[in-house]
Amino acid sequence: MERFYYGLTKYKKTILIIFAVLCVVAAFLSRIVSVNYDINNYLPDGTASTISLEVMQKEFSDGIPNARIMVSDVTIPQVLELKGKISAIEGVTAVTWLDDAIDIRLPLSALDTDTVETYYKDGNALLSVTLEESHRLDAVKQIRKVIGKDNAMSGSAVSIAAATENTLTEMIYISAISVLFVFVVLMITCTSWMDAIIVMLGLGVAVLLNNGTNSFFGEISFITNAAGSVLQLAVSLDYSVFLLHRFKECRTHHDNVRDAMVEALCKSTSSILSSGLTTVIGFLALVLMRFKLGADLGIVLAKGVAISLITVFVFVPALILCTYKWIEKLEHRPLLPKFTGLGKFVHKIIIPAVIVFAVVLIPSLLGAHSNSYLYGSSKIFDEHSQVGHDMAQIETVFGQNDNYVLLVPKGNTAMEKALVSDLDNLPQISGIISYVNTAGAEIPSAYLSKSILSQLEGENYSRMVLSVSVPSEGEETFALVKQIRQIADNCYPGKAYLAGEGVGTYDLKTTIESDMVRVNTIAVLAIFLVLLFAMRSLSLPIILVLSIETAIWLNLAIPYFMDSPVYYLAYLIISSVQLGATVDYAILLTDRYRENRTVMDKKDAVIKTVSDVFVSIMTSGSVLTIVGLLLSWFSSNQIIAQLGLFIGRGALLSLIIVLFVCPGLLYLFDRIVIPKKQAKENPVK
Repeated sequence: MERFYYGLTKYKKTILIIFAVLCVVAAFLSRIVSVNYDINNYLPDGTASTISLEVMQKEFSDGIPNARIMVSDVTIPQVLELKGKISAIEGVTAVTWLDDAIDIRLPLSALDTDTVETYYKDGNALLSVTLEESHRLDAVKQIRKVIGKDNAMSGSAVSIAAATENTLTEMIYISAISVLFVFVVLMITCTSWMDAIIVMLGLGVAVLLNNGTNSFFGEISFITNAAGSVLQLAVSLDYSVFLLHRFKECRTHHDNVRDAMVEALCKSTSSILSSGLTTVIGFLALVLMRFKLGADLGIVLAKGVAISLITVFVFVPALILCTYKWIEKLEHRPLLPKFTGLGKFVHKIIIPAVIVFAVVLIPSLLGAHSNSYLYGSSKIFDEHSQVGHDMAQIETVFGQNDNYVLLVPKGNTAMEKALVSDLDNLPQISGIISYVNTAGAEIPSAYLSKSILSQLEGENYSRMVLSVSVPSEGEETFALVKQIRQIADNCYPGKAYLAGEGVGTYDLKTTIESDMVRVNTIAVLAIFLVLLFAMRSLSLPIILVLSIETAIWLNLAIPYFMDSPVYYLAYLIISSVQLGATVDYAILLTDRYRENRTVMDKKDAVIKTVSDVFVSIMTSGSVLTIVGLLLSWFSSNQIIAQLGLFIGRGALLSLIIVLFVCPGLLYLFDRIVIPKKQAKENPVK
């Protein structure tokens, strides 16, 4: 390694020029990365609802109704006029209302009350609208202009449009505050005013290169876009700081700055690589999810950490060598104390801290696996937002509702009529629009207008639009999806296709639940093996992994004890992210404890270890905590907000356990974790 680093540091100016060019290219490429805000697009290819969508897209130009519009205090003629205006908006492929389900030329009193009140109730009209994905944002804006601010819109298309519009602005605030906070922390914890600039430049280059290389994927998910950069910033901060500290240590006995840098790189390679590798493995575990959003986030985060490592070993050394005179010129006295008192305090509470840890371990494990979950994106905006307010307004008048599309092989009108009859018997289905109950099974399709026929019959399939009085997700919804599929399968075994927001959420639930155990198990085992080989000890990886896993369980148990629902997607992601991002703290503390035990007894080793690592761990941990909380505070998307809360709270819990519990575990199991021949014995203490 020494020869490699000598060769690398020889071309410091060339390296800086190369990275400058790469950054310019990456800045351009990052602008062409598109963002996908639809969770259901990440379902596995073989999922039933995914196949249904593919079949429907081949057969019909109209998609599934993905927006609901409620207008108040309107007459039937006014609704029909409004329907025409909405239909004329670019991106609107279909608008469905009462006139598509029954003949509204008849008096309303003569029509089926349940059917009428599905679309028109107390002077309020509820229209179902289908929006094209490519025009979704503009179409939602135009519809809002047509209906006015006093009327309401909801549905997946409306939620996605709002997320698209809000996330970019929110992330600008989050990123700006995160960078400012990191800079302030570095200014306080480092010993040269130049250090913070060096570290921030290294982080900025790594983040920019990672964002630019995202263009290789074409598009990334909204979660990856929102959390990727700030998480990369938080988890890779300590790599540059550690190298910089090592360089300063080596400068005390090297007059030649290049020799000092090579020695610093050789001494820090193992620690930084093992730390980075555990983080990369934690993120890569997400790739094993069948739910493709996990792979999207996992690859981008793992790639980001890998790029950060390359930057630390190549770009940052070159930058330090070119600016070392400024670093040394701007040196100042440490602004923080030695924290010896904290080390003594931790030693005093060793036994109580370990007892508390043991007491909360089992309840936190049980609580973490007993939460109630939300699986889809139907409630990603709370009632304080425009979307959340509108959804509540619609549900107040018309109740909870959704639209499904059922495709069956066409040609057998008798079977279709029997199927419609069976579906009508389900109390949760409030309306069905199909060929057999719009035209009647006895009327030949040749007598229908092309516009109506194109919505109801394709080349090979007949299309039924089902209005259901259930929410987009929940046990009642999932039970209804299973019922509809069973009824359709009885009539058309293996040939019927059901799609819709609630259907996709049901498939999402079954997909990501099966991912959970596999992803977490592999992440834990992989990190355990890395620690096993790196530390050459069986007991230490057990202590370290158990400590961080307990912090994860505590983090996820809090919503259970607060009776608060959890977005399963955030729940699934945080387990790998928190493990990969915070196990580094435990590694750093353990390595320093083992080092101190070679020259002092275990009591003094605990005191000195806590004093030595407190600033380093707090620097990285506080940044991850604040970055997570910023996501929680500023994001209107509740999935991102909850993920941010989990990250911030999880980092804080990991900090507490690493600083106050891990020293006690190392102290109590000292004879197991420290070989006798390596330990400094002191019979007095």
